[in-house]
Amino acid sequence: MASKLVFALAILFLLNKPNLLQAIQHRFLLDTCDPFGYLSGTDTNNCNTENDSQCCQSGQSYPQYQCSPDVSDATSAILTLNSFQAGGDGGSPSSCDNTWHDNSEMVVALSTGWYDGGGRCLKNIQITANGQSVVAMVVDECDSVNGCDETHAYQPPCRNNIVDASQAVWDALGISGGEYDITWSDAN
Repeated sequence: MASKLVFALAILFLLNKPNLLQAIQHRFLLDTCDPFGYLSGTDTNNCNTENDSQCCQSGQSYPQYQCSPDVSDATSAILTLNSFQAGGDGGSPSSCDNTWHDNSEMVVALSTGWYDGGGRCLKNIQITANGQSVVAMVVDECDSVNGCDETHAYQPPCRNNIVDASQAVWDALGISGGEYDITWSDAN
């Protein structure tokens, strides 16, 4: 009797939370990763635009993701440039070790789903682009849920397919520019 009641209450809860229900349906039934909500932007003069970072804008809505595409031996992603140094466009110290990292270090931040609640913290990933492969350490989350605040340097949430890398990673791959299509995998 108690288990039927719990099940009935769970169904009622989900029916009253359409965004949550939709996220569950898409993620588990359709195996896709769609936004679960949208964050409203706010204007600020404090946005750090280093590395051509996008700033939140009033009246804009930014998708929020708790998931990322499935990881494989060659996971497609977009490489973006991030400063992990104090005062850089990363916003705050790296979440894995609560420290700043020099741009000469081979470090990355992963979108929320790939960050896996810190499960990839201080682990290496292999990044392939431009005919080159490099290994970099995961030190931070590229938050796909929150943004438009001081902690996130007044930038919108990351998309769900981002590998946000230091200048050292870009240099080692022999590429430059704002965004670059890559593949990545967990390094052994």
